[in-house]
Amino acid sequence: MKPVKVGLLGLGTVGTGVVRIVEGHQHDLMNKSGSPIEIAQILVKDKSKARNISVSEDKLTENAWDIIENPDIDVVVEVMGGIEQTKELMLAALERGKHIVTANKDLMALHGPEILQKAADQGCDVMYEASVAGGIPIIRTLIEGFSSDRITKIMGIVNGTTNYILTKMSQEGAAYDDVLKEAQQLGYAESDPTSDVEGFDAARKMTILGTLGFHANIALSDVTVRGISKVTKEDIAYGKKLGYEVKLLGIAERQDEHISISVQPTMVKQSHPLAAVNGVFNAVYVYGEAVGETMFYGPGAGEMPTATSVVADLVAVVRNSNLGVNGRRGFMPYKEKKLKTDEQIAFKNFILLHVEDKAGVLAKITQVFAEHEVSLESVLQHPNQANPLAEIIIITHDANQASMNKVLKQFESMPVVHAIKSVYRVEG
Repeated sequence: MKPVKVGLLGLGTVGTGVVRIVEGHQHDLMNKSGSPIEIAQILVKDKSKARNISVSEDKLTENAWDIIENPDIDVVVEVMGGIEQTKELMLAALERGKHIVTANKDLMALHGPEILQKAADQGCDVMYEASVAGGIPIIRTLIEGFSSDRITKIMGIVNGTTNYILTKMSQEGAAYDDVLKEAQQLGYAESDPTSDVEGFDAARKMTILGTLGFHANIALSDVTVRGISKVTKEDIAYGKKLGYEVKLLGIAERQDEHISISVQPTMVKQSHPLAAVNGVFNAVYVYGEAVGETMFYGPGAGEMPTATSVVADLVAVVRNSNLGVNGRRGFMPYKEKKLKTDEQIAFKNFILLHVEDKAGVLAKITQVFAEHEVSLESVLQHPNQANPLAEIIIITHDANQASMNKVLKQFESMPVVHAIKSVYRVEG
């Protein structure tokens, strides 16, 4: 039986995992896909570099176009990263009738619609399961498992680095800067951690999930983003006392066909399953009108979990080819994008204020909320011997973002309010 020949762009952590699985599970993969699968050519930066996997040198190339223009290559597996140059290569591969499997969240978040349209025009498959949440099959689940349901909310921990940092801060009472340094030493965080800790990595993943879940063409610019770099160990300690854990959540919601998507540190009720997701693990909660609540949990990164998703996509491409249905599974948004306004976005809020410690201040604070029609779930004044000011913790009922912005702006102009120390969304 003629093997399906694969061109692999990248032999880093994930690429190495792909080679291990394809070569080590050949019998299983052939039975699942219907054809033998062969890694025929591999792009590397330096052919002479020592590697922790044995690969025939005649399969290696330092020029990506050797793979793109190779007429024997049926499928291009892209695990090298990058955006603009990688986009050019992917479009060129599709032009030549090659199918694509990619783990590139940045590429799919920014240029997914263009790449998928080109694939549809060429009758090719583009699979990108590994671009979100590593080994969790969330993309296939949204496309296929929820095809008969209407998703109303997707909420999840989709960045392992920030979840590791927040977990250590919660469990050890450590400061953000100290945990970040430790995460960098362990290899969980990059030397420049901006993409992770400021929420940009999670925002790209939520762009992909929102597009799939709501069938609308969500752009990265539609996502409101706030990272964890300003989260303090005091915030986490106050949250724990009130029964919350702080997690960086991606939240995509749809109501009356209007959509909102955000990434932000969030107070999650300790009874909620997401509050118990610790370390570098990811979890995605999906709410469907018919099925109700479902949660998908697992490793969000790493050589073998991510490579497993890549190879699962590769098997799907080969199976489609044997069935003659390549290019028919491609997901294209078909609904008009309608974004919620600040008046339509509503959720509970956790607010920590430092105010003057004297009679009548609390009444002034609560009056501001009343003026803007924000109702309060609880108000606590917490004694802190190290702080001469009074510390007031307020948790609101669901309040729209426009009203909350007015409340916070009014607090900034009040002499009795010395600082708005923290504001967090509350979930669960």
